[in-house]
Amino acid sequence: MENIALIESFSEFKDDKLIDRVTLMAILEDVLRNALKKKFGDDDNFDIIINPDKGDLEIWRNRIVVADGDVEEPNQEISLTEARKIEPDFEVGEDVSEEVKLVDLGRRSILALRQNLISKIQEHDNTNIYKQFKDLEGEIYTAEVHHIRHRAIILLDDEGNEIILPKDKQIPSDFFRKGENVRGVIESVELKGSKPAIIMSRTAPMFLEKLFEQEIPEVFDGLITIKSVVRIPGEKAKVAVDSYDDRIDPVGACVGMKGSRIHGIVRELGNENIDVINYTNNLQLFITRALSPARVTSVKIDEESKRAEVILRPEEVSKAIGRGGHNIRLAGQLTGYEIDVFREGAEEDVELTEFSDEIDAWVIEELAKIGLDTAKSVLEQDVDDLVKRTDLEEETIHDVVRILKEEFED
Repeated sequence: MENIALIESFSEFKDDKLIDRVTLMAILEDVLRNALKKKFGDDDNFDIIINPDKGDLEIWRNRIVVADGDVEEPNQEISLTEARKIEPDFEVGEDVSEEVKLVDLGRRSILALRQNLISKIQEHDNTNIYKQFKDLEGEIYTAEVHHIRHRAIILLDDEGNEIILPKDKQIPSDFFRKGENVRGVIESVELKGSKPAIIMSRTAPMFLEKLFEQEIPEVFDGLITIKSVVRIPGEKAKVAVDSYDDRIDPVGACVGMKGSRIHGIVRELGNENIDVINYTNNLQLFITRALSPARVTSVKIDEESKRAEVILRPEEVSKAIGRGGHNIRLAGQLTGYEIDVFREGAEEDVELTEFSDEIDAWVIEELAKIGLDTAKSVLEQDVDDLVKRTDLEEETIHDVVRILKEEFED
């Protein structure tokens, strides 16, 4: 039993690619020494010989021969009579090496040794997995759906490593079936106890950035640099790109003819609307571009408060704000400035919030979602159109219009 068959009987992981034979033998020696310490009190006088190629295992106990009756440390010393049972010509003061069979450790010790070995190998594997995926943080990874839970999807990669895709890291339109391959970015890796918890995300801005690297050769080659990415997952994203080569149009290269290059990325993200804009150090111009597709008339910047006042023609305001306020929110995140939108000639207008004592806050908020935040902007709209574009009842809209008209009549 001292050969490789015994070692393999202890190890359930001997063929795991994360642990080589030499490492397995080193772990085995460590576990054996712990077992020897428990049985004999010390392991310093034991030699453990393991041949990683043949799998040979030998344990030798070294003791000094002392006169009969003088044994004080049974693990370190052996009486002359006992020594001569091993070899008849031993004399006092000589060293005796005696082979220890595993069966001599006892059945309980062998079972404990086996469990300890498995535990050590698992610990070694977990450490390797942690290091492997820690190096992959921020990189795209593909794994297969193994189990679908309410709060997360459990994925397995080709090596059987478990990866977690939490519900809040999934794009709202995501729908996966068991056995389906899923792409995402490795967002974080943590050790929970001794087991690594690998978290994948499909909502992180980094996922979109890495998709650009995969799908657009100029980005992969470094000819185009991604300066910033902001997202409302599954809804809208803005990507600022730049190139140090004047011959390259970074936006055109990323989008491609009729959107051919970006189409695959949009599809991967559940038809997320992606605006690609040219980055510039000119802050006013950058804010103007960030508010695309709206056409900005002028921009006034307050660097101290990190606010920007943007003037637009009335028909451009709803474009600047975007559905649900997505466009203006992302533009603010992309530029790092709080953006306030004003209409041309708005001096005589009145903000809807001024009517909060007469109009419910949720009604004002509903109108703001479609870019209507002043009295005149609402009065300029057709009532039937407002019913279609909001969740407001026609009666509610008529009440709002009446209140606003009274303000200007006064």
